[in-house]
Amino acid sequence: MPLDLSASSIDLTRQICDIESVSGDEGGLADAIEAALVDCDHLEIVRDGDTVVARTDLGRDRRVVIAGHIDTVPVNGNLPTRFETEDGVDYLWGRGTVDMKAGTAVQLKLAAELTDPTVDITWMWYDHEEVSADLNGLGRLARNRPDLFVGDFAILGEPSNGVVEGGCNGNLRVEVRTFGRRAHSARGWVGENAIHKAAPILEILAAYTAREVEVDGLVYREGLNAVGISGGVAGNIIPDECMVHINYRFAPSRSAEEAIEHMRELFGEYEIAVVDRADGARPGLDAPLAQEFLAAVGGEAKPKYGWTDVARFSALGIPAVNYGPGDPLKAHADDERVPVAQITAVEAGLRAWLSGVGRG
Repeated sequence: MPLDLSASSIDLTRQICDIESVSGDEGGLADAIEAALVDCDHLEIVRDGDTVVARTDLGRDRRVVIAGHIDTVPVNGNLPTRFETEDGVDYLWGRGTVDMKAGTAVQLKLAAELTDPTVDITWMWYDHEEVSADLNGLGRLARNRPDLFVGDFAILGEPSNGVVEGGCNGNLRVEVRTFGRRAHSARGWVGENAIHKAAPILEILAAYTAREVEVDGLVYREGLNAVGISGGVAGNIIPDECMVHINYRFAPSRSAEEAIEHMRELFGEYEIAVVDRADGARPGLDAPLAQEFLAAVGGEAKPKYGWTDVARFSALGIPAVNYGPGDPLKAHADDERVPVAQITAVEAGLRAWLSGVGRG
């Protein structure tokens, strides 16, 4: 079904949500986006896999990159979309409404309609955000077309309840292992129970006090948690190995290497294996364009506790923030739903800033 970019951003959200695009199956939606924009004379269209890029080239002295992913986590009885009212609030309900097709719909509508923005804009709609980082379409695009990642400021349309969230925490996952000696459980005293040896690891985690760290005026809250534990051979064998899977969300004042070193400080007597790592991103709110943007959309900036792709822009030296409709707590939920008023509010904020109406 072709997309109607002249529809309201609310209706456009519904259109793109009803095109199922679970990670790995984004081709149909990418095709629809490309087809909807191909006749926009003010845009240059670039396709890389299932990532679609649209660029203005108006000779402005500053360029902004505005991005959003088009994939979702698996559907679970929450498509097609529907409207519902709860406690007097009107919602659009369904998979992708929060994470993050409402933000993408706003971006698509503005990309088509803003033919004379005050800055040049590179719009990016990318695939494979919800899966392994090595598949991420934004990362692939950066490798294939680094020339497209030139900009003075970036906005990612991740759900932020319609307020600006600066930067993001870093993310680290490690596996901490204990070892013992197998034996028959009827004669357990001749073995060494590796699961029992994991008790001190759990005690450290349970007693850990997460830091709250101020970075460039925003306070980021860290988190250190066991997210999995495995061990055991059979119901009559003393286990010789146990693994505790730990997730550390660290403030952007720390690098991933410093976060790993902190894990060694806490669990250094055990074997530690790093299975995933991603640096965070500083708020980026001191950049002139960021200040203008914040003044235009209003409100007080907040920190982003989760990791997002703003970190990819930050690593390239482009200050970046999160700004999109939807409550992050409803992302991936079976009752995923976005307040329709947030969709129109985010559209109005971005439109005012990009058209110069709201510049301070």
